[in-house]
Amino acid sequence: MLRLLYSMLWVVVLPLALLRLAWRARKEPGYVQHVGERLGVYGSLPRKGPWLWVHAVSVGETRAAQPLIDALLGAYPHHRLLLTHMTPTGRQTGAQLFGKEPRILQCYLPYDLPWLVGRFMRYFRPQAGMLMETEVWPNLVRGARKAGVPLYLVNARLSPRSFRRTARFGRAAAVMYGDFAGVLAQTAGDADRFQALGVPAVQITGNLKFDMQPAPAGVALGEQLRKAFGTRAVLAAASTREGEEPMLLDAFSRWQSLAGDVPRPALLLIPRHPQRFDEVAAMAARAGFSVERRSALDLNAVQSPLTADIVLGDSMGEMAMYFAASDLAFIGGSLLPLGGQNLIEACAVGTPVLVGPHTYNFAQATEDAIAAGACLRVDNADALMRTAASVLADPARLADMRAHAHTFAGLHRGATVRTLAALAPALEG
Repeated sequence: MLRLLYSMLWVVVLPLALLRLAWRARKEPGYVQHVGERLGVYGSLPRKGPWLWVHAVSVGETRAAQPLIDALLGAYPHHRLLLTHMTPTGRQTGAQLFGKEPRILQCYLPYDLPWLVGRFMRYFRPQAGMLMETEVWPNLVRGARKAGVPLYLVNARLSPRSFRRTARFGRAAAVMYGDFAGVLAQTAGDADRFQALGVPAVQITGNLKFDMQPAPAGVALGEQLRKAFGTRAVLAAASTREGEEPMLLDAFSRWQSLAGDVPRPALLLIPRHPQRFDEVAAMAARAGFSVERRSALDLNAVQSPLTADIVLGDSMGEMAMYFAASDLAFIGGSLLPLGGQNLIEACAVGTPVLVGPHTYNFAQATEDAIAAGACLRVDNADALMRTAASVLADPARLADMRAHAHTFAGLHRGATVRTLAALAPALEG
């Protein structure tokens, strides 16, 4: 009954969802491209497989899927890989990562109506499917089972908050998760919460994000950008969310004013969502900061020393560069109750991190990083800037945290191998 009511609600909501695409296209034109795919219409896209299907909703999931996708392509050379998304930025990230790989096809996943899901399954007939992290759609999961497609929730995480929300559905949640061929959880805590929902087939395989290797070219660019700052301390504020930037700018202004005759610190400010780049640039300028935009910087001809108070990270796919250019990194989404973002990518290039009080989306990784000495937690933006100033003024402490960041990232690798082993029965059948 709940599934029927859910599907009926989707029938009502579908026209509004299409209108929302047009609304969002005012800032991101990609939302009105390939609309037919969202309705299960794939036109002239190749359909001949055999297909292994990975669904990565947006940027973070697409980047996390990279080690798994690379491993799948290597282990199954006679298969093609179907990579689906829900956002234009996810699709763009996939194109940046895999655009030169002829065996990968990208498209949008259809909206979660039974007949649209059915079109998708009939068109591609994937041998197996892998949904990344939290992307669970009831009709999609049931449709895969009806089509005989083994479907796995991979790199799966379930925060305590999400567990409480999901548990309200009681048996309906257990039935939905029971349609998966398996749930491959990041941590023991995630596995316990899935099992408490009644999910029978749960394995702990670890976090694929630890297996992400920073692109050497990106790291080299970051080192080049860091040199352009000269002797100035550089703090990155990465994946910031709406409402956080005003707090950060206010606190950063006070830190700069206390610097005195010492070279003023610089802030690399990287909003999470590209549609907010212009807004955040204008916000920083109104606050009295001099602002350079990454999109306007030619790193091969940048004037040294770089004197701007703030460099706005208004580019996609260059997070490794931004972290490599920084002495210390704050991970956004954590000052406000938004759950935080991934800190592993910063640690992978040896950049220590600071986080706010709200990290429930990445709770285990954050606590492990704090225990390893690679991360410090702060209560608010002022504490963030005070802590950053203290660490950056102590070269020995900073070097120690850098070493711990490298070690932390390396110790937790191996999720890709474990995930591939767990998927083998479906992929080799």
